[in-house]
Amino acid sequence: MKRLLALALLLGTAAAGPVLDSAIPAAAAAPAGDDPPAAVVERRVLGHSVSGRPIRAWRLGEPGQRRVVLISTMHGDEPHTRRILTSLREGRPIRGIDLWVIPTYNPDGLARHSRRNARGVDLNRNYPHDWVDLDGRYESGAHPASEPETRAVMGFLRRIDPVRLISFHQPLNGVDTDTKDPRFARRLARALRLPQVRLDCGGLCHGTMTSWFNARFEGSALTVEYAARPPRRRMAIEAPRRLLEVLGASRGPR
Repeated sequence: MKRLLALALLLGTAAAGPVLDSAIPAAAAAPAGDDPPAAVVERRVLGHSVSGRPIRAWRLGEPGQRRVVLISTMHGDEPHTRRILTSLREGRPIRGIDLWVIPTYNPDGLARHSRRNARGVDLNRNYPHDWVDLDGRYESGAHPASEPETRAVMGFLRRIDPVRLISFHQPLNGVDTDTKDPRFARRLARALRLPQVRLDCGGLCHGTMTSWFNARFEGSALTVEYAARPPRRRMAIEAPRRLLEVLGASRGPR
């Protein structure tokens, strides 16, 4: 009888199928003995890269507040700004905003230490707005939104419709003020102790994520560039604290 009961339970579990950690509370998604950080209230798998690696987003802060998205490592050879986002995720609860972080947009590029994804496409030239056919370092793909990483993040942004989107890059060292909300860009530059710059990509800023967002959403998007090798303390401690301050958020008990 015990053997039959155990077999029935095993078959019932198998029939139920796998539990996905997409759009479910972080506590429910975490494996036993692997409690999520206190700041995390939800996590999602937005999609998968060309090579099948998951693209993950973590929700921090307070649902119902102003919604902000932070994205890093769109280019796999620009890895250091991930520390800003992971420090926000790993720290104490965040109050005052509804914050989503995507620390690794391009997991295949990160694994290969390559600017582009596994198909050789620059994901920041693959968006539909003002897309043109570029080759070489800025290869823009077979057509707009040809890459699974692009489609995953586009779908996510459409679903949550944030008021602000901040995209972190390297190594140009500055905050782009040539954007939809230059006043906020200047405040952010002062808060992060970065120069105010105009990033025109040498005339090759076609099909970028921020231009697509600014053209199609009510909210605003901008680019933040750090230097090639920013100090670890600056990424892990100083930048997260100053970023929360300029966004009107703070750390504290939930």
